[in-house]
Amino acid sequence: MLILFDQNVPRRLRRFLVGHEVRVSADLGWATLRNGVLLAAAESNGYELVLTAEQNIRYQQNLSGRKIALVVLGSNLWPLLKEHLPEITAAVNDSRVGSYAFIEVPLPPKPKYQRNS
Repeated sequence: MLILFDQNVPRRLRRFLVGHEVRVSADLGWATLRNGVLLAAAESNGYELVLTAEQNIRYQQNLSGRKIALVVLGSNLWPLLKEHLPEITAAVNDSRVGSYAFIEVPLPPKPKYQRNS
């Protein structure tokens, strides 16, 4: 599958998407393209899936009628994403034309402040 990483996706994630060809929007000169324009450019250039951490894209874009899938990450922080690699790879591998998947990536709990007396 030909996959486009939005510029907000850590590049090191690509090595875990075995069997797929991954390109990065910024490397294609598409760094300024946002949401619908990025999806349209990807679709017209043969990409089958866009991977992004832009969580509002779901509410801004209608995927019905599109010939591209969308996987949205709940974070773009690598230390958090690497804990969710099985979910990410499954979402990518299971994607189909017009599909949408959101990978929830919760933040770790904040340590409780303790005051020493």
